[in-house]
Amino acid sequence: MLQTVILKNNYQDSINLMLLTNKINDLPNVSMSQIMMGTDANKDILQNTNLLTSQAQSASPNDLMIVVDSEDGEIMAEVLPAVHAFLDDLSTKSETTENKAATSWEEALTQLPDANMALFSIPGEYGAPEMEKALKEGLHVFSFTDNVSLEDEVRLKNLAHEKGLLMMGPDCGTGIISSIPIAFTNVVSPGNIGVVGASGTGIQEVTTIIDRLGNGVVHAIGTGGRDLSDKVGATTVKDAIVALENHEPTDVICVISKPPAKEVRNEVVQLLQSVSKPVVAIFLGEKPTAHEGKVYLAHTLEETAKIAIDLANEKPIQKNYFEAMAKPAVPVLSTDKVVKGLYSGGTLAAEAGMMISEALGLEGLIKQAGYILKSNGYDVIDLGDDIYTQGKPHPMIDPEVRIQKIHEYGVQKETGIILFDVVLGYGAHEDMAGALLPAIKEELAKAQNEGRTLYFVATVVGTRKDPQNYDETVKRLEEAGIYVAESNAKAVQLALLLKGITISEADKEVIAYSGEKVAIPQASQAVMELLSTKPRIINVGLQSFNDSITDYGGKSVQFNWRPRASGNKKMIKILSALEDHAAEIQAENDKVIEKIKNSQPFLVDVRPAKEVIQELNEAQKTLLHAGPPITYGQMTGPMKGSCIGAALFEGWAKDETQAKQMLENGEVRFIPCHHVHAVGPMGGITSGNMPVVVIENRLDGTNAYCTMNEGIGKVLRFGAYSQEVVDRLHWMKDILGPTIAKALKQTQEGINLNVLIARSITMGDEFHQRNIAASANFLKEVAPLIVKLQMDEKEKYDVIKFLADTDQFFLNIMMATGKAIVDTARKDTKGTIVTTMTRNGVDFGVRIAQTGDDWYTAPVNTPKGLYFTGFTEEDGNPDIGDSAITETVGVGAMAMVAAPGVTRFVGAGGFQDALDISNEMEQICQTHNPTWTIPTWDFKGTCLGIDIRKVVETGITPIINTGIAHKKAGVGQVGAGTVRAPLGCFEKALEAYAKVWDIHVD
Repeated sequence: MLQTVILKNNYQDSINLMLLTNKINDLPNVSMSQIMMGTDANKDILQNTNLLTSQAQSASPNDLMIVVDSEDGEIMAEVLPAVHAFLDDLSTKSETTENKAATSWEEALTQLPDANMALFSIPGEYGAPEMEKALKEGLHVFSFTDNVSLEDEVRLKNLAHEKGLLMMGPDCGTGIISSIPIAFTNVVSPGNIGVVGASGTGIQEVTTIIDRLGNGVVHAIGTGGRDLSDKVGATTVKDAIVALENHEPTDVICVISKPPAKEVRNEVVQLLQSVSKPVVAIFLGEKPTAHEGKVYLAHTLEETAKIAIDLANEKPIQKNYFEAMAKPAVPVLSTDKVVKGLYSGGTLAAEAGMMISEALGLEGLIKQAGYILKSNGYDVIDLGDDIYTQGKPHPMIDPEVRIQKIHEYGVQKETGIILFDVVLGYGAHEDMAGALLPAIKEELAKAQNEGRTLYFVATVVGTRKDPQNYDETVKRLEEAGIYVAESNAKAVQLALLLKGITISEADKEVIAYSGEKVAIPQASQAVMELLSTKPRIINVGLQSFNDSITDYGGKSVQFNWRPRASGNKKMIKILSALEDHAAEIQAENDKVIEKIKNSQPFLVDVRPAKEVIQELNEAQKTLLHAGPPITYGQMTGPMKGSCIGAALFEGWAKDETQAKQMLENGEVRFIPCHHVHAVGPMGGITSGNMPVVVIENRLDGTNAYCTMNEGIGKVLRFGAYSQEVVDRLHWMKDILGPTIAKALKQTQEGINLNVLIARSITMGDEFHQRNIAASANFLKEVAPLIVKLQMDEKEKYDVIKFLADTDQFFLNIMMATGKAIVDTARKDTKGTIVTTMTRNGVDFGVRIAQTGDDWYTAPVNTPKGLYFTGFTEEDGNPDIGDSAITETVGVGAMAMVAAPGVTRFVGAGGFQDALDISNEMEQICQTHNPTWTIPTWDFKGTCLGIDIRKVVETGITPIINTGIAHKKAGVGQVGAGTVRAPLGCFEKALEAYAKVWDIHVD
């Protein structure tokens, strides 16, 4: 029985999740589990293992999928605490680091402004754009990340070369820069040997042998295994050789390569023949018969290390470095017994397969389903191959697959020797020998009990300075009856000796190089700076990679990466392309920001809507509505109810039936409020005779309008249309509106709203769900003016009493204020700043500065929050209203920290939740508004300038405080809560904006 839990927006590193999966799989009632991020690639893994559920299918790349197969229906009660405990432990470790982990490139570069390298260990499907960004920031790239396309690798390496940077990888597992171990690397003594390697474990084998023999390495520059392919053309290998030639402390250059393309090999050899420094090279799979010119060619990794040492010590190169081993005093295996190689290092497996095949005349190396050699019963397996690591940790980290293989091959009667490696160092398992020994001892005991001869032969790749300690590891293996050789080549020789087969190497002479040489260019300043200083690294991904860097004197900052644009590859490409125009975009955005900052909104009048909005004076019956365009038939219940109420108020219909008939017959034209410089709360329905507040933005004279707040209870904005509602509307038209208008006329300039808002935000308002301070401040301004009016005293009292009782009265003034501000900001501007957010109960719509009046829509969400007694979320209408104009200009939920009391009312929690919300909203905005400062936020200004690029990049959508209407017309408000804007409308806006720059992405 499959059970699934999705942890939304909870990105974790894949290696940590693999280890967590193993932990959950160890629970007694779990048949199988997978805990992974919701990427397409991971969903394919779930599909292939029959674990893909509908819930997992709907997860985003930033969501954590927990899928468990168990007969226990309550298993999640056991699994989830274990998951949370594991993740909490990771979080605790993160908090103890010297710097708080960065969550963006901007934060990372701020924390480490002199960074010169980015180290990547993130999913390959998202790797290329992130590496491109790092290169464009002037950072060298070290990519442990694999599964990057060959086309992307070529493009990235060409870009790095053009910029004078090194692109190490992808699939570069090992490196040493200025004697600092990076990624899966051993602690090697400093020295005068510089290594360039297109093989991770090849670098590890050579450098650890150099260390154990008393020499050292200054640099080991990994390139990734495909660098010497014909497509890539050895871009990084050649750049690294040039760098080491120009690096004075490097005396010897050592090149390690997997089998290269012939033409590329020739180019690399030509370059090596042209440098001034002595060179040793190994092209794995080749069996050189002579050294060529000044390039000493090795057959095995051990020979490579020994030649490098002699060159470093200026000793003559020997004709032969082969050392014959003595056969242990044990019986030779019968001819039907075979060797099985179980390797965690692919290069070590290839070396073993090569030597066994050469010694026995087998069919040679292959690369098929993890096999490096599969001939006549002799198997050598690379357990790091994709077939074994899909959805699982690498065998250097996790012993599980190798333990299974030890048991599988250990019981086979034809198995005489199991050959394996134990790789030490940073990144590797903390005690791989200890993890493998129980299985080895078990199989040795079984063989002894059955009268079979079974030998285990090991090579340990490591140094005495590694965290696991080389000598201690060797000792424990030998004490368990395992033969341990000091190199992989010797381990293969020993295994063959146990079969009664001896091998040797022929002497190699030096022959002249007959080819042309090339001029060696100067290395770039950036590369020489990298090789001459301790690295300063932004670690993008696996947190443990920081350890070796900081332990040995480098600097690093942790970047807790998560997929850009929620993993949407189309959006990632657009964002990356727009980065080339960042300066121009910022200049345009700054113009919008300045207009918003400098706005001067004043409340100057209250007028019947038809007097200020021409469209309401035309012969066609017309109603304004909230949100982007919508027809009556598409409207939800509350908006339809508001339309009925407006028709009754205007006298277009005598009753509900007649009003509905008129509306359904299409006799009424509908226009979005936003199209006529207006806004409206909830349904937003506005008719000609309804009074509207008039806000003038004196920065440029723009006016904006909004109906007045009706108070609470049964009100038109929530879809109620009873006689009580209509009567109140008439009172507002005949008494309230004219009274406030007359009061305002007594002022010289109206009411300065910037001042009123600034004062009220310090008193705990956020201007969407809480307006009590602003409403009281408004009453303070207007009441003395009303008192002086010559009018009926009861009417005067009713107006003042209504204003005093209506805590949310200022909301509508704030909405019109926001509209006046954005309509000014929209004039003659461009860029990516959001200038409108609104909803009509069906669609959420945004507009941006660049594209003027164009709408970008996506289906609205339903608010989450607290419901009045007797109502539940089932009763709630989808999100509706123009009041999101408040969040557009940076107040409302964007300024939740100003009104922490609101968080309880809308179901969001307490002060910390309010602070967290505002901090989160800050991440998607350009800056802060100094006009409206928030005391509870260290007097920072409200958020200003929602940027569609930041919304799409982070996946953080604006949060909106809102009332919740009942989905049926006439019931009214049933709660209050918060709602997220849908990401889709921002993605559509970004795609449209990209076309301005002629960026088209399929």
